[in-house]
Amino acid sequence: MAEPKENNKKYVTLVDHQSGKSIDLPVLSGSIGPDVIDIRKLYAETGYFTYDPGFTSTGSCQSEITYIDGDAGILTHRGYSIEDLTEHCTYMEVAYLLLNGELPNQAEKDDFERTITYHTMVHEQLLNFYRGFRRDAHPMAILVGVVGALSSFYHDSTDINDPTQRMIASHRLIAKLPTIAAMAYKYSVGQPFIYPRNDLTYAEDFLHMTFSVPAEDYQISPTVARAMDRIFILHADHEQNASTSTVRLAGSSGANPFACIASGISSLWGPAHGGANEAVLNMLAEIGHKKNIPEFLEKAKDKNDPFRLMGFGHRVYKNHDPRAKVLKKSADDVLNELGVSDPLLDLARELEQIALKDDYFVERKLFPNVDFYSGVILKAIGFPTSMFTVLFALARTTGWIAQWNEMITDPTQKIGRPRQLFTGHGERAFVPIDKR
Repeated sequence: MAEPKENNKKYVTLVDHQSGKSIDLPVLSGSIGPDVIDIRKLYAETGYFTYDPGFTSTGSCQSEITYIDGDAGILTHRGYSIEDLTEHCTYMEVAYLLLNGELPNQAEKDDFERTITYHTMVHEQLLNFYRGFRRDAHPMAILVGVVGALSSFYHDSTDINDPTQRMIASHRLIAKLPTIAAMAYKYSVGQPFIYPRNDLTYAEDFLHMTFSVPAEDYQISPTVARAMDRIFILHADHEQNASTSTVRLAGSSGANPFACIASGISSLWGPAHGGANEAVLNMLAEIGHKKNIPEFLEKAKDKNDPFRLMGFGHRVYKNHDPRAKVLKKSADDVLNELGVSDPLLDLARELEQIALKDDYFVERKLFPNVDFYSGVILKAIGFPTSMFTVLFALARTTGWIAQWNEMITDPTQKIGRPRQLFTGHGERAFVPIDKR
């Protein structure tokens, strides 16, 4: 990993006006993006910690994988724009890029795809895990449990100090997540598990394992498969978000990769993180009918009203979500091909058109984001909303694995140990129970 360029002539001086002492903190520069203040020696030299709830102003690591400029609406992986990657690459090529740092040539691509395909089967005994869950168990609960259990089956790839074992574990996780996710769906609807097929692409195989049944052939739509592949690409990695930071933090303790990815899935399960596209469908259900759209738009503009227009705007992207434009085309293609008659999908299209012309939303750049369109696509394909976050986790596994590998090989990384601002009691005299 390349070291950030340190400019020895540039410092930020911190002055303690109470004691009159000062400290010069070096400023580090990355290849692009804002400079950072190196505070590693702050406590040792001043006795102070920083206070940053949510770590939104703290750089926890150095990384070469993903870069986001939220103000400009830019998302790149290893320097390549997300627009170019979704237009010209498959998810497998992007996975290779995230893991290895460069796009594959044809031979490398073929070899990587063969390797992933080889690992798509899961241990037959793993099927017994599913029978231990209630039929109405949330698929994310199943995913957390089963992925965490993988370490009990694959002892030959849990030594994080062995680069070969790390890569085998990486391939296994990327390959087996679609199988595990599809099995979680099948279990929830009472259908038999469908085994992977080596003649299908990554996205095609996932659709086959999810929707086919033994009684008849399942016809895979190229349009749907391409849309699925694009959803995977657009969710593959997104810098140091909550779940990625969780994976890195778990990995910093030396935990095995399967446990680390299970921790990321748990973090993603939160509605504030991975549940946004599910929230879009719930919002549409709340609106209920096209005639109610004006009323709910007014509610969204009212700061005193708890209603929020889900799927519009983004916490990181202040201008536009670069992923949304790509997925809008896929949403149009899928809806046109499938010709699905669904009041919620009709409502989504109507809401999109009205909001895009509303001055309030236009002026505030509250445009439909990736969650809006992914929710529409997944609903049209036939996924229940409970599977939306599962698909997010499936796609994000590649990014988590790439970030985990980078963290393991970073010589500056230490076990995560955030500090706190303690506001509780000072030391108190113990009171015996008969005197309390």
